[in-house]
Amino acid sequence: MKILTILQTVVAVALMAAVLLQNRGAGLGGVFGGGDSSNVFSTKRGLEKTLFRATIALGVIFIGLALVNIIWQ
Repeated sequence: MKILTILQTVVAVALMAAVLLQNRGAGLGGVFGGGDSSNVFSTKRGLEKTLFRATIALGVIFIGLALVNIIWQ
């Protein structure tokens, strides 16, 4: 049980780091029309794409660990 909590904490810290490393230019300004229209059709490449996929994977792992932690308690 304790290893599950430690693992969830490690994944949470890694998820926070991955989110904070995302591109800062992709804020809410584009949602309300304040963003630069030239970036609308840009695609993620290289490290940005890897970081994006890692963030999704860490989020799924975190939710899974949270559900397992709730069920086993």
